[in-house]
Amino acid sequence: MEQRTYNQYCATARTLDLVGERWTLLLIRELLTGPKRFGDLQASLRGLGTGLLASRLKHLEREGLARKVTLPPPARTPAYALTEAGEELGPAVLALARWGLTWAMGERRAGETFHAGWTVLGLRACFAPEAAVGLRAVYEFHVGDEVLHARVDDGTVETIHGPAQYPDATITITEEAFAAVTARRLTLSGAIEAGAAAAKGDEEALRRLPGLFRLPAPRSRETD
Repeated sequence: MEQRTYNQYCATARTLDLVGERWTLLLIRELLTGPKRFGDLQASLRGLGTGLLASRLKHLEREGLARKVTLPPPARTPAYALTEAGEELGPAVLALARWGLTWAMGERRAGETFHAGWTVLGLRACFAPEAAVGLRAVYEFHVGDEVLHARVDDGTVETIHGPAQYPDATITITEEAFAAVTARRLTLSGAIEAGAAAAKGDEEALRRLPGLFRLPAPRSRETD
């Protein structure tokens, strides 16, 4: 299939030539949290057919944004990972996420899927570095069936799929409650009071948690 182009000698246009097709940036989003098998990508991107997924992955490989890898033991299965060029799209994807939280999210629409694994990037997008100055703590999150952790180190954060070895605090929340928190219909403390969430661990780490990951205030795109 011939690749479409804006045919403009412009950095923005050239970038969109590479990642502007439907589903392509969402594939980048998935791979920003680590290598994924073909089946993993299918599970996260419901609605993307097998043929189109294969085509998009070939495009990313051809353009030097993704590559085939073999997962380490015990899996030892083929997977896809981002190249250096693909990884450098991370800040752009997070900026789009922050923009979306401010200007585009609102209520969850009927039929919209939600995948708890997206929390890994969501936490990065909502991280407030100024609130983490002087803090070193590891937070483990259980969102539905998904387990991930965030390592906060004096104003920086690293979020990773999977459990932490020695978490300072553990937060458990149902997938439905987490989606409600994202839609701002519920707070974490409200979810705990309702029995849809629980938190345990170091008191100081838990006290500082609400300030570390903050949803931006929503704004309307409508004009007067």
